[in-house]
Amino acid sequence: MLSAIRGLTISLNSAGRYTPKSPEVTVDHIVIGGGIVGLAVARALLRRFPDKSTILIERHARPGEETSSRNSEVIHAGLYYPPNSLKTRLCLRGRQMLYSYCAENNIPHRRLGKLVVGREEQREYLIDIHAKAQALRAPPHWNHSSDPQVLPTKMMSGDAARERVPELAREIALALWSPSTGIVDSAALLTSLEKDIEDAGGTIAYATRAVRIDAATEGRPGWIVQTVAGSQESGSDEATATLAGVLINAAGLGATSVLNEILPPSQRIPLYFARGAYATYRGPGVRGIQHLVYPVDEAKGASFHSLGTHLTLDMSGSVRFGPDIDWLSAPDNAKRDEEVWEPHLSPDEERARSMYAAVLRYLPGVKSEGFQPHYVGIRPKLAPPGTTFQDFVIRTDFADESDRRAPMVSLLGIESPGLTASLALAEMVAEDMLGRVNGQ
Repeated sequence: MLSAIRGLTISLNSAGRYTPKSPEVTVDHIVIGGGIVGLAVARALLRRFPDKSTILIERHARPGEETSSRNSEVIHAGLYYPPNSLKTRLCLRGRQMLYSYCAENNIPHRRLGKLVVGREEQREYLIDIHAKAQALRAPPHWNHSSDPQVLPTKMMSGDAARERVPELAREIALALWSPSTGIVDSAALLTSLEKDIEDAGGTIAYATRAVRIDAATEGRPGWIVQTVAGSQESGSDEATATLAGVLINAAGLGATSVLNEILPPSQRIPLYFARGAYATYRGPGVRGIQHLVYPVDEAKGASFHSLGTHLTLDMSGSVRFGPDIDWLSAPDNAKRDEEVWEPHLSPDEERARSMYAAVLRYLPGVKSEGFQPHYVGIRPKLAPPGTTFQDFVIRTDFADESDRRAPMVSLLGIESPGLTASLALAEMVAEDMLGRVNGQ
């Protein structure tokens, strides 16, 4: 039941294990979270403020071990979300930046294009998306010389769509063609961003967990971040305290836990977790597939929680389907976000079977035996199932409200299209937000 889904409302130090400490080291910037977004932000800070020190803290031993490496690897065009939303704005600009970055750094990517396919009763929905795309204005920092049209789309008949994807169901009456949608090798992207940070003199502390955060208001304001290296957490004596003038919370699945550290219990923010399974496919029913294919029936709804069980391709051209959506409920006694989602990372046959049933609606020639469970990803949600559109949230808190030089910027609910938007999110933080704070 939807009413049984519980969010997780905890802070890093909910158990009270770590007590306040005086800082041992001072740095200009700390970024918490080494996924695509955290890496992009750290890189942008080093480029924007080359004379300032930047440290990135990541709890895993490698970058992008959570949402960043468990998604569709799609470079989204920006079709689905409200025109004035951050998701649309940052997806549009991020898509432009990402294609340029991949080309400049030899990161494998392909601009394949996408078909959003629908039946006759879904015609109005597709026409509305097309009209919205044509009316979109360029977001801030848009480079018109590289992309004169902000979001190109084209309506086509079902027969025209079947010329591109011959195995589409006869019931598909029309489709929306999005030529700017593509795919990227997310592992290569992570590696490239990591190298950029190191080449610019930044520090990445892997296998390092933030365990407590306190505002520092004496002298120059800042944030005291306590961290523990490795897996040992036996008490505050083992924690290292660092004073950061600016703190960026890009912790993804743990982002609300980081923010809740500085909020009173009555104002703490819950996070909800949506599991998405993927399956590989080998078999009939996908002849001639060279584009991504998304069904309307699962994409339309008011909730925007899922874009449906769509067909994507990897860099080798292999077909995969997913993600589906399965909401996870937080146990009453969970002390960390990992306790909610880590037990659910194994793919299973049942989810592959349910994906087969969903895919049959638009690709009727596929066979169930061709579906093989592949991997599972977790999406950080700021709202429970049954709610309407939830935008990205970028929140700024200050260590001292009377001296606004020490911001903590929290990037919350960064799910799809987070990979596409990552460089634009970083640009927004470094240029539009911190550039103003620093008067530069």
